[in-house]
Amino acid sequence: MNAKAKGYILGAIAAATYGMNPLFALPLYKVGMDPDSVLFFRYLFAIPLLGIMLKARGRSFRLQRKEVLPLIGMGLLVALSSLTLFQSYNYMEAGIASTLLFVYPIMVALIMALVYKEKLTGQTICCILLALTGIGLLYKGGNGATLSVLGITLVMISSLAYAIYIVRVNQSTLKNVATLKLTFYVLLFGLSLFLVRVDFGSSLYVPDKWYLWGNLLALAVFPTAVSFLCTTQAIQYIGSTPTAILGALEPVTAVAFGVTVFGESLTPRLSLGILMIILAVTFIIAGGNITVYLVRFRKLFPKLPVRKKKRNDN
Repeated sequence: MNAKAKGYILGAIAAATYGMNPLFALPLYKVGMDPDSVLFFRYLFAIPLLGIMLKARGRSFRLQRKEVLPLIGMGLLVALSSLTLFQSYNYMEAGIASTLLFVYPIMVALIMALVYKEKLTGQTICCILLALTGIGLLYKGGNGATLSVLGITLVMISSLAYAIYIVRVNQSTLKNVATLKLTFYVLLFGLSLFLVRVDFGSSLYVPDKWYLWGNLLALAVFPTAVSFLCTTQAIQYIGSTPTAILGALEPVTAVAFGVTVFGESLTPRLSLGILMIILAVTFIIAGGNITVYLVRFRKLFPKLPVRKKKRNDN
């Protein structure tokens, strides 16, 4: 298998594993586990996994003093994004929630235009309109019921929080921090939000069955560690832009599991809305330099030994 084929396979695996969040979270909800407890254990289990990866790469855990406060802020922002997304699963079908979350690259483009005065191209405007039309088609779920306003609000907050995180990381002192170390400390500091929300353990839901622990571990392994590793390797083989475009498989995976495992409905109207959102985001990524803000893993592998020539990722 050549390097390019490996890259596309790894990129697809990265996106698909990230789309597994509902697959492992929803069974935990059914036994009465709340999003705060689920995310507390997810972060708790993911941190040592990333720590092992960081050590295996020969990276230092040391931080500069000026990096600590921004990392705390970014950790809380990512934790807020995780919390609102997982809360939205209680108010709408997980596949639709994951699709709505996928509009974060468009939010990145808007933030860069409104705050940092980056030019908003005609293509970007068309993509925004296409995405809004797709969102409009999702206003009713597969069962015909109008989507919960609270659910939509939660997932939009999640998407916005993640978009702000992406922009701020690339516009702050953290832009020179290796992505693996950045992710490790973001999860470490983000864990503090869930620690507070579970009253330092007093209201923490502790599973009493082994397979529930398996779900929690799977949340830490597949959407976090495996997705991260495959993303970094895919970028080595095929570059940032194709890897980011393959991220469209994230909502597709979530929708597929929602329909096949949890019995969620998928009508032609919902399918069209999901397709329009995915196309809009894909065109945004493929048509501009936004990928610079979406993917920052290149510095993990400074020598890039698998590449024969330099690629242009913009």
